[in-house]
Amino acid sequence: MAEQKLNLLADFPAISTQEWKDKIIADLKGADFDKKLVWKTSEGFNVMPFYRQEDLENIPTKDVAPAQFPYVRSTKLDNEWLVRQDIDACCAKEANAKALDVLNRGVNALGFKLNKAELSADYVAQLLEGICAECVELNFYVCVSKVKELITLLADYFKAKAYDLAKLNGSINCDPINRMLLKGKNLSKEQVAEIVAEVVKAAEVLPNYRVVAVNSLSLNNAGAYCTQELGYALAWGSQYVNMLVEAGLAPEEAAKRIKFNFGVGGNYFMEIAKFRAARWLWAEILKAYGCAEEVAKIAVHAETSVFNKTIFDAHVNLLRTQTEAMSAALGGVDSLTVNPFDITYKKADDFSERIARNQQLLLAEESHFGKVVDPAAGSYYLETLTTKVAEQAWALFLDVEEKGGFFAEVANGAVQAVIAETSAKRQKDVASRKEVLLGTNQFPNFTENTNGKIEDKAAKACKCGCTVETGVQTLPSVRAAEQFEELRLATEASAKQPVAFMLTMGNLAMRLARAQFSCNFFACAGYKVIDNLGFETVEAGVKAAQEAGADIIVLCSSDDEYAELAPAAFKAIDGKQIFVVAGAPACMDDLKAVGIEHFIHVKVNVLETLKGFNQALLK
Repeated sequence: MAEQKLNLLADFPAISTQEWKDKIIADLKGADFDKKLVWKTSEGFNVMPFYRQEDLENIPTKDVAPAQFPYVRSTKLDNEWLVRQDIDACCAKEANAKALDVLNRGVNALGFKLNKAELSADYVAQLLEGICAECVELNFYVCVSKVKELITLLADYFKAKAYDLAKLNGSINCDPINRMLLKGKNLSKEQVAEIVAEVVKAAEVLPNYRVVAVNSLSLNNAGAYCTQELGYALAWGSQYVNMLVEAGLAPEEAAKRIKFNFGVGGNYFMEIAKFRAARWLWAEILKAYGCAEEVAKIAVHAETSVFNKTIFDAHVNLLRTQTEAMSAALGGVDSLTVNPFDITYKKADDFSERIARNQQLLLAEESHFGKVVDPAAGSYYLETLTTKVAEQAWALFLDVEEKGGFFAEVANGAVQAVIAETSAKRQKDVASRKEVLLGTNQFPNFTENTNGKIEDKAAKACKCGCTVETGVQTLPSVRAAEQFEELRLATEASAKQPVAFMLTMGNLAMRLARAQFSCNFFACAGYKVIDNLGFETVEAGVKAAQEAGADIIVLCSSDDEYAELAPAAFKAIDGKQIFVVAGAPACMDDLKAVGIEHFIHVKVNVLETLKGFNQALLK
């Protein structure tokens, strides 16, 4: 038989977008397409359930090649990034030993958090002893008041070691606006401008060091959405360029001194789009300042977020940081710090730091993420998402500019108010499980106990010796999980662990589903939960619960059966335990009329409900 050849055009005719949508609507069997399948993002735009080639027609950057303006795909011709580890350098000798060790374990960028009280020529020499400054990127955090002194000390040290200063790459994190946001430092615009101008002038001796930082990581850690972080970061960077240009620097020289330190959160595709959009928009801003296209490139360091990390079931943080590292790598960052999974409750140890390093090394060496430039290119979804993120961030950037610039919006507390509102919204979403934190507000580890593993919260404090002031409103300092963690810690500290007993009866499928839901619900507060296979009578279930020392008895059955079973159980309990019905049955009003108060279901605020039980049960 003659071999038949496949004719793609003839055998598979083109299908229009409307035909696809009509088919989907038919499969929905009457459900609303927009309500069921269109994702309404927190960032302020809708995401469709599918995209097609026609969606790219109006995207202005779809034909941009890597390393070509406006750099949406990449600022370079590869996707290699620097694996960075940050080190607390309170003790120069110990920090040096640690640095030398991690440089032999795959790290090729170091970030030193310096002790300003110890800053001296001897301190710098001891810190950098044995480290080849031409072979590794060096980055330094120090109090704003000490940046100029640090530049001089570094330059003197490098000259004494006979380094070619033009071959040294690194950064010094001078960001007075960030100090206002985090510490409440009351600085005038003139003071900020003077600080950054003097620092850039002092750094002329280190031509490849970026000495002015935009730490939008602070916004990310406070709970900002992707578009908020990006929009404010652009305004932040533009503010510093303005100040430096007004101080007499050329726009290109000002731009080459600025480094962006972004956070990277758990919204996987949105974060990839954020980094792509950041390159694009910053290039457009620098072009507007008169910079040549070939130098309108953003320098981006990324650090995994703290806002979404947890104390309980902390190993889930490994999953979070892994997806965040993937977003950053695929998004084309220049360098990346993966925070250890245990930093929410203790100082990271050798094990957690090794795992954090290896998360990046696996992506680079085994998954080959560094071999492909911008894997997102051409994806209908990610190209569209990049454009949407860019549009939202650009709108925010323009709004800030119209209101006088980023400094003005920080000085009057407007930025802090917006981020505080977003943080509160996200905490509310966590409280109602609209935003899920696995192991904290959903599917907790039932038997986990901290057993004193939480170290002094002072470990979160700034190591540079700065003090918190009251001149300017600061950003919120709270993780999304903290309120749930406070509930569970209160349970641990209680004289008696509350017991929630599942009184399962009737319809097998419904009682199993509702028992599972209820067990997860009460375990979020650290209660002991007792599940059961089922009882023949209400009286038998109540008796078993009371013999088990239950504080809460949860009736798990079907809506149809609740009308009979719930009043009977409520009567049998006779107020000796708290009675809870799992679900929101149609007969709820009738059940409330007989005195039943507590119902748990997917629409209740889990946090507030558990707070109420804690208040009633904990001693």
